[in-house]
Amino acid sequence: MVLETPAFGTTARGLAENETALRRFFASFPDYDVTLDGHASNGETLVCWGTARLTMTGNRFGVVPNGKRAEIPVFIQFGFQDDLIAGERFFFDLATLCAQSGVSTDAVRQKLFPSAAGGGAP
Repeated sequence: MVLETPAFGTTARGLAENETALRRFFASFPDYDVTLDGHASNGETLVCWGTARLTMTGNRFGVVPNGKRAEIPVFIQFGFQDDLIAGERFFFDLATLCAQSGVSTDAVRQKLFPSAAGGGAP
């Protein structure tokens, strides 16, 4: 399975990478919860949308969060192969998460995307 989180710039492939990515995610957001408001499918791809509620913790992103629970819109795309999930793409706005967590989006982006730090936003 391939697990992509574009806001964090991460792609995990295979069991070991997925386990590492998910452990890091849940360590950073231990109270993560999502409510889905809708979904659509064409038999090969399933898309869902809704709201994630999560509290940024720790220093993974090089900042000190305010400890408040964020509430952000999310969009999740699943791909299937042989009736199994072959891929998940988890989309959300990093700036919205950072604003609600009381941290600088620029500082988080510099930590997540160090090679792009000098280039500014695309």
